[in-house]
Amino acid sequence: MTTHKYETHLHTAETSKCALSSGPEFARFFKARGYSGIFVTDHFLNGNTTVPQNLPWPQRIDLFCRGYDAAAREGAAVGLDVFFAWEYSYGWAHFLTYGLDKQWLLDHPDLLDWHVLDYFDRVHADGGFIVHAHPFRENVDLVHLVPNKTDAVETINPNRPDLANYQAQQFAAAFNLPQTAGSDIHATNQSRLAGITTTHRLTHARDYLPALISGQATPFDETTT
Repeated sequence: MTTHKYETHLHTAETSKCALSSGPEFARFFKARGYSGIFVTDHFLNGNTTVPQNLPWPQRIDLFCRGYDAAAREGAAVGLDVFFAWEYSYGWAHFLTYGLDKQWLLDHPDLLDWHVLDYFDRVHADGGFIVHAHPFRENVDLVHLVPNKTDAVETINPNRPDLANYQAQQFAAAFNLPQTAGSDIHATNQSRLAGITTTHRLTHARDYLPALISGQATPFDETTT
C-alpha cells in the first residue's frame, strides 16, 4: 500500500524569527526525503514573528504569508503539496490552526482582540481545527490546557524532552483526543523529524483531522541520516 508522509509543524525564516531555513529550502528538503507534503505553520502575529506591529492589517497579513507563499511556489515547481496553517500563541500555549486561509485572516482584522476561547469558537465555526502544540513546556510555570476546544494534541515533538511528550500523551488519552506528531522544524539540519503518514494523499488542509480521527493518518518519529 502506498503511504504519504507529511510534515505538520514547520517554521520559515521569512515569517518566524526563530527559524533559520526559508520556505523554498524546506520544500526542496522534504521533497528530497520523499514527503508528499508539508504544512507551513509560522508563528502568528501574536507570537515570535518577523512582521512589524505598526502596519495596516492587510500589509501585516501579506508579510505573514511570505514564508508559506515562497514554500508553495517551490513546492509547485518540485511536486510537493504545501498547505497553509499557523501557530497562534496564548502566552506559552501554542495552538496550531489548520483548515482556514489567508482570506479568513484578512476578513478578521480584530482577531488579536478576541479572547482565546472566542478564537477557538470562531475557527471551528468556519471549518478550521486546532491542534495543541507541545502542551507541556519546560520552565513554564503556568500551563494552559483547553481540552474541550482542542481537536487533537501534538504528542510527539522532537524539540521537547521525552517527559514533556509523555505528559502530552497522558493529557490526550485522559480526554480521548486524537494524538499527532510534528517536527516543529526551524532549520533543515534538524536531526529528528516527526509527522504523519496517510493511506491517501491529502488534497486540502482540512483533510488532516478527519484522516487522524478515522485512523487513516498515523504519527511517526524518525531520525535523519
